[in-house]
Amino acid sequence: MEKEAGIEIVRAGAEHIDDIVTLENLSFSIPWSRNSITDEFLHNSVAIYFVALSNGRAIAYAGMWHIIDEGHITNIAVHPEYRSSGVGSLLMETLLREAKSREILALTLEVRKSNENARALYRKYGFEDGGSRKEYYTDDREDALIMWKRLD
Repeated sequence: MEKEAGIEIVRAGAEHIDDIVTLENLSFSIPWSRNSITDEFLHNSVAIYFVALSNGRAIAYAGMWHIIDEGHITNIAVHPEYRSSGVGSLLMETLLREAKSREILALTLEVRKSNENARALYRKYGFEDGGSRKEYYTDDREDALIMWKRLD
């Protein structure tokens, strides 16, 4: 699909699941299980996922659900060795292009209030604070910030 500086962005498929499980475990305190990832990628009809490949290995991934005319960004994860390299931005731009091509009117997501790096990425692409979910993260009872972006 898209290639930049040795990084190729492609649709995620079954062949990327092992790498995505690794990314989940490196990136999140409550990672999705292999079964959840497999179900999400192979059986969820509203799910749209992309991976960033370097030398054939998925070093990052991002996805969203397309529900009627809205998109919900589920996850963006970047391998620690590639953080702050622009890979997250490439994936965000891919999601935004995909959303526009599907005539999605708005995107939403939840992010830990303490995750300043992720919040900065989302703000860079025009997401705004839209509320919070109390004790959303069950591992430490941290609140989630709800962010929105209109695409019209």
